[in-house]
Amino acid sequence: MLRGGAIGLLAVALLCGCQQNSGWNGSMDELLRSQPERFATVTQDPGKYRVQIIYTQIDRDAENRPQFTSYTYGVNPDQYFYPASTVKLPTALLALEKINELAIPGLTRDSTMLTGVASDWQTPATTDSSSPNGLPSVGHYVRKILLVSDNDAFNRLYEFIGQEPLNESLHEKGYRNTRIFHRLEVARNAAENAKTNPVTFVDGDTTLYTQGPQTSDTNYAHDEPILLGRAEIVDGERVNRPKDFSGNNVFALQDLHDVMQALIFPQFVEERRRFNLTEDDYQFVYRNMAAYPSESGIAEYADEERYPDGYVKFFMYGGSAPTIPENIRIFNKPGDAYGFLTDCAYIVDFENGVEFLLAATIFTNANETFNDDTYEYDEIALPFLRDLGMAIYEVERAREREHVPDLGRFRQATLPE
Repeated sequence: MLRGGAIGLLAVALLCGCQQNSGWNGSMDELLRSQPERFATVTQDPGKYRVQIIYTQIDRDAENRPQFTSYTYGVNPDQYFYPASTVKLPTALLALEKINELAIPGLTRDSTMLTGVASDWQTPATTDSSSPNGLPSVGHYVRKILLVSDNDAFNRLYEFIGQEPLNESLHEKGYRNTRIFHRLEVARNAAENAKTNPVTFVDGDTTLYTQGPQTSDTNYAHDEPILLGRAEIVDGERVNRPKDFSGNNVFALQDLHDVMQALIFPQFVEERRRFNLTEDDYQFVYRNMAAYPSESGIAEYADEERYPDGYVKFFMYGGSAPTIPENIRIFNKPGDAYGFLTDCAYIVDFENGVEFLLAATIFTNANETFNDDTYEYDEIALPFLRDLGMAIYEVERAREREHVPDLGRFRQATLPE
C-alpha cells in the first residue's frame, strides 16, 4: 500500500506557478479529456475502471461563510466499490460522539478503554504500546486511524459503538447509502460481526463506564448478490467464479464526500448530518487528519522511509512523497483493497488561499481476480488520484475568488501544540 511518487510533478507545478492551461470549463469530463498525458488510460475505458469523482468548489462571502458548487463524474450509488478504510472516518466520529452523549463525569476520549471478550473468537485489548501511557483509549484509536489507517483501531471503535447503533446513527443523519457491518483485516462471519465485545472505561482503579457485549438483530448485507470479477483466491486456491460483495461494507462516494463536508463545515450543512462533537474534538480530528506520521510524536511512526509525509495522501502525492510543502495540508481519509483505491479530502493551500473538497474512487484489477494481490495500484490507480488532485489544485490556483478565505481554523490545527 501507498507507493508511487509525485513530488516531481508537484515541484514543477509550484515552480511554474500553475500557469499552465487547467483545461477547466465546468465539466469534469472535459477536464480529464483535456489532459491525455495524465488521464488517457482511464478516459479511454472509464467503465473498466469504475471511476467516480466529486469535486466541490468553495467560495466565501464577505463574512467568510462558504458556498459550495459540486461537479461530478460517473457518480452512481448503485455502482459498487469496496470502501476499505474510508469507513473508519465516520466510525471514528461516532466514537467521539458516543463519548460526548454518554455524558459521564470523568469520561473523556482519553480515558482508558479496556476491551474484553465474550466469545472464544473475540480478542481483548488492554494495552497499547504506541500510546503515551501504554493504555488504549478512544482518542488514541482515532489518532491511529487518521495518521496511518490502523485496522485494529477501527475494530475496537466498531466494538465500542456496536454494529446496529453505528449504522442506525449514520442512517438517521441522512447517510442512507452506507452500511458498515464488519471488522477489517480479521476474518469473521456475519454472525460474529453482529456481536461486539464488552468494553470498560477506567480511571486508575475507578470504573467510569461498563458496556456489556452487544448483538445486532439487523441484517445489513445487500439483498441481492454483488458480483464482480471472474475469480478469487480462497484458502490459497483459485476459484473460478465472480466474487460476491453483498456481505461487504458499503460507503457510497456521495456519502463519503458529505461526511467529510459535515466534518469540515459543520455549521454549514443540514443539522441532522452533523456529528455531536465539541470544538476541541474538531481541532483534535483536524490535527490528526492533516498531520504526517513523523509529526505525531508516536515512536512507531518515526520511520520516515516507512511513513513519509505523503503516506495516506493519495491526491497530489500518490501515497509516498517524502515531503510536502509547508503551505499545503490535506485533511483526508483514503482506503484501498481488492483493487479499489479511494480518497476523500479537504485540501488547503494557506499561502495562496486555496481550498476545495475532492472525493474519488478507481478500480484496477486487470486479471479480474480477487485476493491474488495483483492490482495495478502503482501503475494506474495511485498515479490517477495523484494527477487528479494536482489537476484540480491547478484549477483552484487559476480560479478567481471574490473573497480570500480565512483558513485560520484549519491553520491552527496544523501548528505545533
